[in-house]
Amino acid sequence: MQKFLQIQPEVADAIASGKAVVALESTIIAHGMPFPENIEMAKKVEEIVRENGAVPATIACIGGKVCVGLNADQLHELATSQNVMKLSRRDMPYAISHKVVGATTVAATMIGAEMAGIKFFATGGIGGVHRGSEITGDISADLQELGRTSVAVVSAGAKAILDIPKTLEYLETMGVPVIGFQSKYFGAFYSRSSGIELELDMHSPKDVAAFLQAKWKMGLAGGALISNPIPSEFEIHNSEVEPAILSAVLEAEKNGIGGKNLTPFLLARIKEITDGRSLNANLQLVYNNAKVAALISSEYSTLISSEL
Repeated sequence: MQKFLQIQPEVADAIASGKAVVALESTIIAHGMPFPENIEMAKKVEEIVRENGAVPATIACIGGKVCVGLNADQLHELATSQNVMKLSRRDMPYAISHKVVGATTVAATMIGAEMAGIKFFATGGIGGVHRGSEITGDISADLQELGRTSVAVVSAGAKAILDIPKTLEYLETMGVPVIGFQSKYFGAFYSRSSGIELELDMHSPKDVAAFLQAKWKMGLAGGALISNPIPSEFEIHNSEVEPAILSAVLEAEKNGIGGKNLTPFLLARIKEITDGRSLNANLQLVYNNAKVAALISSEYSTLISSEL
């Protein structure tokens, strides 16, 4: 496995010593927003992780390696290159064998994190079952990855462009615990609540860490999804954002946009329709998820070290 990994020394030292580490995706840098906003966002997310007691590990595929923890030059390359490949599970072997620069989605970041021994990952919102999936069959690989890879993902629920009820049904089928953090309702990305009540809600990082410790010590492989609602001051209510989503979805259908291009297109159009408010909401929820993931990871490290 080491043949395919390049772990930044600070990250490697933290993993070896049992310190808290939080994995971060790179698709949001390469495909989520323009330069220089993307690199400023990436640096701020890493800073927030550090401020809350953990070591950040942004993940990407560069030079034939799964790079866990990126230096300044690698971050700049991801933020400015025009031909960065968007990687999920199926694409990673190609990126490694052909030494192309690839940004990791939720699924690929989970894989890289598990390869390195990292248990926690902060993102914006997971992918899921797309609207109209009964016709298109479009279901994100993120959901199966959560069922098979033992990494806990902190997100603001699922992206609001998705069919959220079907996404939750799929996660239940895959045996993925979905935990509402300080909320009993599943988050809807821009909105604090999708209106769907969860069976599990926990109010402290320590509670979540204890749950995950029990799950993995019992030999129950696979991840968990921690739904961490966007802070209320940055929320765009469902009643406002839903018309923008429907308009963007219809435009995508009309123009035959699908597959990997669908989500970036929809998010870009929603940004235009909401006069940029959706982008600010996206940034703020990512920052909040980084904070919560770092706090949970720190509590988990404390629990594990207390057993040694």
